[in-house]
Amino acid sequence: MVSQANAQFGPSPVVVSPVIKEQVAVGQNFVGTVRPMKTAAVGSAVNGRVSEFPVNEGDYIEAGSALAQLLTETIRLEHEAAVHEQTLREEELQELENGSRPEEISRAKAALAAAKAAKDYNEKKKQRAEDLYGRGAINSDEIQLILSDYIQAEQMYVQMSEAYDLVVQGPRKEQVAQARAQVAIRKAVANRLADQLKKHTIRTPFNGFVSAEHTEVGQWVSQGELVAEVIELDFVDVEAYVPEQYIAYIRKGQEVTVEIPALQDHLFTGTVELIIPQADTRSRTFPVKVRVKNTIEISELTQDEAGNKIIKANPLIKSGMQARVHLPTGNKAEALLLPKDALVLGGPQRIVYVVVPGKEKEPATVKPVPVVIGVANGDHIVVQGELNEGDQVVIRGNERLRPGQQVVPQPEKTETQATNQANGSELTAPPAPN
Repeated sequence: MVSQANAQFGPSPVVVSPVIKEQVAVGQNFVGTVRPMKTAAVGSAVNGRVSEFPVNEGDYIEAGSALAQLLTETIRLEHEAAVHEQTLREEELQELENGSRPEEISRAKAALAAAKAAKDYNEKKKQRAEDLYGRGAINSDEIQLILSDYIQAEQMYVQMSEAYDLVVQGPRKEQVAQARAQVAIRKAVANRLADQLKKHTIRTPFNGFVSAEHTEVGQWVSQGELVAEVIELDFVDVEAYVPEQYIAYIRKGQEVTVEIPALQDHLFTGTVELIIPQADTRSRTFPVKVRVKNTIEISELTQDEAGNKIIKANPLIKSGMQARVHLPTGNKAEALLLPKDALVLGGPQRIVYVVVPGKEKEPATVKPVPVVIGVANGDHIVVQGELNEGDQVVIRGNERLRPGQQVVPQPEKTETQATNQANGSELTAPPAPN
């Protein structure tokens, strides 16, 4: 079949790169388990009855989205009353701070002027009465009545004068301070009720998947009771246990290779995120966490009747999957490396296609070579298999190759060569096969 394809379509152009030998750290595989980067057991901060529960296990939910809604009628009415009471107290404070209106001052000034006129009139009347009484023209009862009118007019003037001063000066500072305190109290009450109202909507703290439900519509939840569990899978941690004799060779930030048996089509690169400095006293192994970027595929985006966003998504790497992490476990030694792009994934084992030169004028062919991968070293990876230093392995076009297929190998371009070709200084194409 391969010979027929070669005859029909001719050799396939491929890009190749050599197998190299370098000093790299010795490593080995450790079995680990995929864990979520974050896990949250989300509970209710208040007591209440569940009126809405729009999520299901497995749903993808964005940060801040509602997990559950509690009944809010009572707390909403209390909050509205508190807001109106706060507004009332604020208006009273504003009235005191504004002081007396011009109309009030004018009215007090007019009353003071009238009181002064009455006082002056009664004072003159008193003086005439005293003169008449001295000459015996009026009796004692008459002068006493006139004196009484004068005293009454004088007291009224004093009263109006004090009232005018109060209107001009405005409220006392103690009254303003009391009004401000009342406003602060009512504002605090309204804020507390607003916070309580906000807590009746239970929200997720981060993007993630609902991994467990703990309530349902109509159920009563108490303060602190669990509503749902959410896990974040945008990044995952592969947790492996490393024996104490190897832990000294592992450093935070090291780039390592991660394989997941359930995902044979993929090879992952992770970074050592945590080396927990507490060993299991029975096995003498230390937990090491390797962080790996995950892929989240959004398959459906809808809204329910209440307007809540419903997202159906599928994470490539799932929590609880088994994984193998290749970690450094010793000093440097010579090893064979090849570009990561040379690996062909998806089969029962990892393979690379090695170019076999053709005899005489025959085109080159490829043969598959099974390999066991090791530690990562930048864009290269350590491998073990029937390879030799200098072997040319296919790094572009290897996805569609078959054993024995004829190829036209082209060396990998360096960054400088690629730039020159883009600028037109390298325009020659490889010769067509005969």
